[in-house]
Amino acid sequence: MRFHFASDFTATALRRRFAASYNQQCRAYAPFRRPTKKPSVSESPNRISPSLSIFRRFCSSKSSGSSMGLLSWYLGMLESRPILTKSLSSGLIYAAADTTSQLFTMDPNGTWDPIRTLRITGFGLFMLGPSQHYWFNFVARVLPNRDLISTLKKLAMGQIAYAPLINGIFFSYNAAAQGENGNEIAARLKRDLIPTLLNGLMYWPLCDFLTYRVVPVHLQPLMNSSCAFLWSIYLTYMASLEKAIPT
Repeated sequence: MRFHFASDFTATALRRRFAASYNQQCRAYAPFRRPTKKPSVSESPNRISPSLSIFRRFCSSKSSGSSMGLLSWYLGMLESRPILTKSLSSGLIYAAADTTSQLFTMDPNGTWDPIRTLRITGFGLFMLGPSQHYWFNFVARVLPNRDLISTLKKLAMGQIAYAPLINGIFFSYNAAAQGENGNEIAARLKRDLIPTLLNGLMYWPLCDFLTYRVVPVHLQPLMNSSCAFLWSIYLTYMASLEKAIPT
């Protein structure tokens, strides 16, 4: 009996030692896992819109392409320096639009007017770009939803308030930069502004509907400026007309 008791005791001790040694080896060879941490305020996902995170994931998956790298850089600039980025984008688009407009309307023996292009570029850079930033953010705060009724309200706000204001500023700025006086600027607005707004009603509602309905707020100025490329060709043509005679 004593022999059997001692044997059982020894076997139990050996099993415990083997189990302890096995667990220690498992812990030694187990893969190291970094402790998870809660995102800080700067890393909080609420600070980045879902649409921007989708764009970033798309860009990171295609980072080998140069175009995707450019898009990723542009989105980063929109987040870090939104007004500057939107202003530069608008200025470049207006420069390209005015150059295209001159190519379409110049005489066969005519030459490109760089002063006119520089003047139009200045409008997009210093006036249109910043105004787009504040306007689209204001509209998003007043009407945050994207349903059909809210989108139509945003569209109406743009056509009633923003379009007359920005087109009036454009014609006044361009005329003043060409040396026209107050009476001539008023005559130009009386002659050109209303026809421009009426023609805009045939072009901008569809662009604005897609912009407000589909495009994220931080990309809406870029969408608006892209749609404005064709519109700017017409707009710069109207602005290049001869002076209106004050009556």
